[in-house]
Amino acid sequence: MSSTTNKLNSPQYDKSWLKSAGEDVFISAQVEIRRPAMVSVGNHVAIDSGFYLTTQAEIGDYIHIGPGVHIIGGQKGLIKMGHFTNIALGGKILCASDEFLGDSLITAPGIPPRYTKVIIKPVIFERFANVCANAVILPGVTLGEGSVVGACSLVTEDTEPWTIYIGIPARPVKIRKKGKMLEYAKKLGYFN
Repeated sequence: MSSTTNKLNSPQYDKSWLKSAGEDVFISAQVEIRRPAMVSVGNHVAIDSGFYLTTQAEIGDYIHIGPGVHIIGGQKGLIKMGHFTNIALGGKILCASDEFLGDSLITAPGIPPRYTKVIIKPVIFERFANVCANAVILPGVTLGEGSVVGACSLVTEDTEPWTIYIGIPARPVKIRKKGKMLEYAKKLGYFN
C-alpha cells in the first residue's frame, strides 16, 4: 500500500467480500455495497465514506470516488470506470430508472414487476473521464475518454472525448488538454 493509505487511521470495508480488489485500495467502512460479489476494484483506488452502490461494478486503476456518491440500478445495473477516472463528492450515477410516462406504476416494495417499467442501461466512464461535485449521470450514458462533467450538471447523452460539459442538461463548453495526462499515464506503464 502507498504511504498515504497506510497513514489513514479510518476503519476499512472488508475487501474480501468483493469479487476482486487490487493493491493499494482504501474503501471506507462507512460504505454500503449491496452486491459485493459483483464488484471488482483495480489498483490504487480510494472510495470515501457515504458511498452507496446497488449495481454491478468494474472499477479500474487510479480511481477516486468521493464522499456521498450514489450509484443505483439494482442487480442488472452496471457501472464501468476506466483507469484514471473519478466521481467527486455527491455525484449520482443512475444505471436504472423508472419510466415516468404514466404507462406503469413506479417501482416500490410489493408491486409486481409486470406493472412497472424500468429502464436499465450501463453507465461507462472511458479512461480519464471525470465527474465533478453533485453531477448526475442518467442511464445509458458513456462519458467519452477524457471528458469532464462540471459540478451540478445533468448528463442525459454521451459526451465527446476530451470535452468539458456544464449545465442542465450538460452541454459542451471547452476542449480539455490531454497531452500531459497521456504522457504521465504512459510513465506509469499505461497505454503504451
